[in-house]
Amino acid sequence: MSERTSDLLTGLFIGGLIGAVLGVLFAPKSGKETREDLARKADELLVKTKEEYAKAVEKSKAAYEAALGRLKEFEASAEDQTLAAEEKLSEIARQGIESVETQKNRLKQAIDAGLEAYREESTK
Repeated sequence: MSERTSDLLTGLFIGGLIGAVLGVLFAPKSGKETREDLARKADELLVKTKEEYAKAVEKSKAAYEAALGRLKEFEASAEDQTLAAEEKLSEIARQGIESVETQKNRLKQAIDAGLEAYREESTK
């Protein structure tokens, strides 16, 4: 429960209590009637407090579920982006290997051609 909700419930409780006390002090009733009124007011206040608490719990639960949903969406998005990055890196690595192999083959062919030319020239 958030601090704001706690403050609301505390204010509601204190306000109800003050109202009940002032009502008793200024009411021209007998002691028995006053006690019955106090008991009834206390019960009403308790019911209101429970209702407000239930609402606060429900709001907190909804906020928690919403935050959890956003976190799951973020996790899925991050996972998708990670997989996409891994695929790109794999493709770049594959292209790099192919490029190195191509250059290696060209160099080998150039060296072989150079050696062949050298052999031909030296046998003349």
